[in-house]
Amino acid sequence: MSNFINKVYKNNAIVYKVLLFLIAVVSIVYLFPKGGQFKYDFSKGKPWQYDNLYATFDFSIQKSDEEINQEKQEITRNNKYYFEYSNETVLAVKTAFTTKINYIQTNDSIDHQQMLRLISIGNFVIDEVYKFGFLDEASQGKIFNENDIIYLRNNNVVKEVAYNKLLVYKEVLQLITKNIGKSPLSYSENELLNTLLEVLKPNVSFDAGFTQKALEESFKNISFTRGLVTSGELIILKGDIVEGRKLAVLNSLKKESESKVWTESNYLWIVCGYTILVSLALLMLLLFLKKSRLEIYKNNNKVTFIFFNVFLMILIQTLVIKYNSDYLYIVPLSILPIVLKAFFDARLGLFAHVLTVLLLGFIVPNSFEFIYLHIIAGMVTILTVSDLYKRAGLFISIGQITLIYMITYFAFSIIKEGNASQINWYYFMLFSANGLLSFLSLFFIYMYEKIFGLVSDVTLLELSNTNTKLLRELNEKAPGTFQHSMQVASLAEAAANEIGANSMLVRTGALYHDIGKMLNPMYFIENQSTGVNPHNDLSPRDSAYLIINHVIKGIELAKEHRLPDRIIDFIRTHHGTSLVYYFYKKEQELFPEETVDIKKFQYPGPIPFSKETAILMICDASEAAAKSIKNPTAQAIETLIDKIVEKQKSDNQFINSDITFREIEKIKKVVKKKLMNMYHLRIEYPD
Repeated sequence: MSNFINKVYKNNAIVYKVLLFLIAVVSIVYLFPKGGQFKYDFSKGKPWQYDNLYATFDFSIQKSDEEINQEKQEITRNNKYYFEYSNETVLAVKTAFTTKINYIQTNDSIDHQQMLRLISIGNFVIDEVYKFGFLDEASQGKIFNENDIIYLRNNNVVKEVAYNKLLVYKEVLQLITKNIGKSPLSYSENELLNTLLEVLKPNVSFDAGFTQKALEESFKNISFTRGLVTSGELIILKGDIVEGRKLAVLNSLKKESESKVWTESNYLWIVCGYTILVSLALLMLLLFLKKSRLEIYKNNNKVTFIFFNVFLMILIQTLVIKYNSDYLYIVPLSILPIVLKAFFDARLGLFAHVLTVLLLGFIVPNSFEFIYLHIIAGMVTILTVSDLYKRAGLFISIGQITLIYMITYFAFSIIKEGNASQINWYYFMLFSANGLLSFLSLFFIYMYEKIFGLVSDVTLLELSNTNTKLLRELNEKAPGTFQHSMQVASLAEAAANEIGANSMLVRTGALYHDIGKMLNPMYFIENQSTGVNPHNDLSPRDSAYLIINHVIKGIELAKEHRLPDRIIDFIRTHHGTSLVYYFYKKEQELFPEETVDIKKFQYPGPIPFSKETAILMICDASEAAAKSIKNPTAQAIETLIDKIVEKQKSDNQFINSDITFREIEKIKKVVKKKLMNMYHLRIEYPD
């Protein structure tokens, strides 16, 4: 048991990667829908590439969503509109009229004959108004064609009535004035007019609830099929174009096949298939890291970061598909290559993006179109997004990505439909929203820097500002070291640009590589402005200790100020495991008969492990040594740089930095040229 625990402890990095791999596979498979997959891939307007297809079972031909929507629109246009007729209102009006008339008869001097005439006219008007009904104001305008037939519901009795038979307030007023008589009205007629206007109330209103219920009942009666395909019937011949009835039959066969595949007995097989495919994709990602990005592969934090981002993109896309597949293209998958390129490099960003899109191809509709769109967009992302700290550049790049989405979708649409008239412009809105959401990449980059301790170009730009607290302090306490760091940064940036390394990273690392010198600035020659050298009072071993210690102090200072690890790496490695040669030789001269302990005069390392840290080592040593030349000439500088670099190569300082001899020669060439420019020198040509 103890041996097993020891093995696990020794191989904890591998154990962690295995656990991370298993968790990622299980999580992604869990997100995938577990329905079966149709074994044929086809697209509208494309030829059938397989052998002749015959039905192996009976199935119905399903109507398309477009056909069903058209039927629903037709039903809605022809839907029955129900209005409610209120008998209670009619009775209330008649009672109120009788009461009002009796009051008039009691209090006014109107003779009996006139009163009988008023009552007769009033009852006639009331009967005419409520013969079909008096429509309330809120229900007017529900029917656009006045000749349409409506359904008038009186308790449990429903009858058909022409909409124009219902009276509105204006028509009621006309009916009253027509039956009372012409102007001028007598006193009794005027009283009757006022009474009728007061008591008459609308008794017909639009019955929205009953109308909606009738519409829903009609929707329920819609048939979702149109025809039957029997077992053995020919569906499509090889080479036939997939369109019309053949397309409808194939879509129906696909739905029916997927529903038949999805059974309890097949569930485990489907999960097993997904597990194998997802495992292969993630395994390819791990192998890529191990073969091409070994530094990243060895760092579990970075591997976790990459797997997390792949999973996050798949999670968001699957949630959108489950909610509504119409929003398929609103998910900004281009965030993945932008983020990975910001922290690592373009090749890794594209590789991870392609694998993510391929995994999503299992679960999205029109998988070929989806994969093609996003892979093309991912390539454009990698090629166009360069400097994230330049907001205008990011805006232009995302605009180009959005345009590529639109152009590619337009091409797919005209291939499918044969013309541009059937293009769904709604997708162009989704692509625009996709572009806007891509700006969230800046938020993700900032968040990931805090969570995973990674560094992006945006942070490097902020750190390279010489007004930061640490660099200001370096300038105040060790101005000579500050100037040296500035010149080394200039050299390193030019060299990085020459060989395609991360110039922003190496420039920032160069600015901070000697911050440890600010604690004892006078022990370093560039800060000795008075001509007094404190090393004259120290032993070579003590002097070497103080010189070497600036690396340790620099690391402590950087951690205290929370500098990112990628910047601290430059402090650790800029001297590698080289010797403080001057004091080492001085110690040998003082004690010629003793064996000098070389480790006391050697920097602790590690040696550079990236192109950027190797560039800094060359530039730092070259710039410092060039200042020691009393009479600088072009030939002297060339000879000096060659000697320094050859010494570093012979000491195996570059064996872990993944840098080639060709690249080292290019760096030397740039450093020589820049140093000559600093000293205003020209190459001396022979006579």
